[in-house]
Amino acid sequence: MDTETLIRNRNDVLEAIAKAAEEAGRKASDVTLTAVSKTFPAETILPLLEAGHRVFGENRVQEAQAKWPKLRERFPDLELRLIGPLQSNKAKDAVALFDVIETVDRPKIVRVLAEEMERQGRKLPVFVQVNTGEEPQKAGVVPAEAQAFVTACREEHGLDVVGLMAIPPVGDVPAPHFALLKRLADRLGLPRLSMGMSSDYLDAVSLGATEVRVGSGIFGAREQRDG
Repeated sequence: MDTETLIRNRNDVLEAIAKAAEEAGRKASDVTLTAVSKTFPAETILPLLEAGHRVFGENRVQEAQAKWPKLRERFPDLELRLIGPLQSNKAKDAVALFDVIETVDRPKIVRVLAEEMERQGRKLPVFVQVNTGEEPQKAGVVPAEAQAFVTACREEHGLDVVGLMAIPPVGDVPAPHFALLKRLADRLGLPRLSMGMSSDYLDAVSLGATEVRVGSGIFGAREQRDG
């Protein structure tokens, strides 16, 4: 994709977010656009950084390690978010590299993250991932257990839980899942909601998203990868 198209895509997404926010009685500044740069190389990401975009999401720790340290040298004010599943053996690297962890989903990773943050002196904001569809194959705590899980994250392990994150089941109408996440966040007193991707981020904005994760809507289709 050429640079002009890339920047235009990003600007189009920002304009759509602003319009959806306004229609919902919100401000455009209430919503952060996370550009999902997974699978794309540094040279593809660079034009967005040069255009002023600063918030990016990656799914894999190892892939992010290969491209982001050098980009951060040039753009130290960027914010890198882990939006994919985190394995406990990658927690040390994740805490060192990322600025936000959006996929806290089980007690073991809570414990390991808390230990690593203490060891490295980095208290990162985190989101708790909620499995709103209660899909057995998907990561995240089920809604009924969210309150106890968030309390344990905060009170037992000292994590800075700032919000909730969810990925609705493929094939489901996403709006009910977004509405459920908003109700949970309100009940828990959490101000931030990471929900909505390229296909449904406007619905998410209308239902209270404070961060949306858009990849193909900015970068175009990804190449298929094995695994």
